[in-house]
Amino acid sequence: MNRKTRAEERIEELDVSPAALAAALEAAVADRDEAVAKAEEYLAALQRERAEFVNFRRRTAEERERDLGLAGEDLIRKVLILADDFDRAIENRPAAFEDDAWAEGIGAIDRKLRALLESEGVTAVEAVAGTPFDPRQHEAVVSVPGTGHAEGEIVGEIRRGYRLRDRVIRPALVAVAAAGDGDTSAGLSN
Repeated sequence: MNRKTRAEERIEELDVSPAALAAALEAAVADRDEAVAKAEEYLAALQRERAEFVNFRRRTAEERERDLGLAGEDLIRKVLILADDFDRAIENRPAAFEDDAWAEGIGAIDRKLRALLESEGVTAVEAVAGTPFDPRQHEAVVSVPGTGHAEGEIVGEIRRGYRLRDRVIRPALVAVAAAGDGDTSAGLSN
């Protein structure tokens, strides 16, 4: 009696007909196509998640920077009140103190304060006489007729405005030229 080995029994069990091989090949190709489609789907999902994560990190960094700026903005607004006081003190300095060392010291302190504000990104809003009024940067508090300026132009600055980086944190208070004749002695200086 001739006994078959297990390997020989397996070989006999295999169906090597062309129809069976074609079906097995089609099933393998379908499995491969399904695996490739899933891999592409997973890759696309991973790329979306990665892009969302990068955007999340960027947004949180921007929010953190903005929040730090807002915390400092309150302090800067309070310091601007001091800067206004220095402006008034220097503008109204009596002529007798023109060459006084104490008055020069006050001017030096004012320059240091301006340098500090500038180092924090604070700049003055331009409000020179003759420039057009811009409601995003200026606040008109008085309309002055007969100034010789075109209607809507700034005649004088009443209080300096400031910008923190690219955002106006306090508009400049200005006098604006109005149409019509009138007295030109508004008492405003630039």
